[in-house]
Amino acid sequence: MLTDATYFAAPELAPARHLQRAGQWDTALAIVPDTPEGRLLRADILVDRHFWRLDPVQDALAAVDAIRTAHPEAAEFLTGQLEYWRRLQRPDAPAIAGDPVDTFKALAADTRFGGWTGFWYGVALELLNRDHTGAAAAYTRVLEEAVSRGDLLLESYAVRHLGSLAYDAGETERAIELMERSYDLRAALGARPQIAAAQAALAHVLGDSRRAARLRSAVSATAEELGLAWLK
Repeated sequence: MLTDATYFAAPELAPARHLQRAGQWDTALAIVPDTPEGRLLRADILVDRHFWRLDPVQDALAAVDAIRTAHPEAAEFLTGQLEYWRRLQRPDAPAIAGDPVDTFKALAADTRFGGWTGFWYGVALELLNRDHTGAAAAYTRVLEEAVSRGDLLLESYAVRHLGSLAYDAGETERAIELMERSYDLRAALGARPQIAAAQAALAHVLGDSRRAARLRSAVSATAEELGLAWLK
């Protein structure tokens, strides 16, 4: 995801951005203006939609290609996300780009991305390279940056993945605490796809309990409504 402060500060983009966060990608795309900033937002929305729905990647790739000349670093970042997701979810599909770990590492110091490249570097280390030590260090740096910037969504991603690492290390209480924080942050922002993902992660660490069952039920309903393919 590209940052609002850097890329989407124009007020006319705010309605589409809010719809994107609510998981209403198609409605958001219908109102994105055909301007340089609007084309950048369109690419971001289509990459985001692909991430959650696992729809055909061609629309997202075409939208990213359309911004490559004007915004080469943003296009590289979004392409890296698409390649990361291909490797994780569809490893038999044709490659989209080079190693996402290298892509995100190269962009991690670019302040225009507000810490999001650092997060993606961490998640690629964790889930592609299985480097949990490197991922934990990356998430810790991202958490510090998110708090300093007041970026609650980025904070929610950092603590959610730190919670997952804590759970894998046998620190269940710490994992629950971090997962609760992630869930609360996403709920405060109205980020519905992310809320469903946080509910699923929290239910996993809570184990077999009534609350976990209620969370899974909520995840199922949201996933069905918004078409969240990997949460169904």
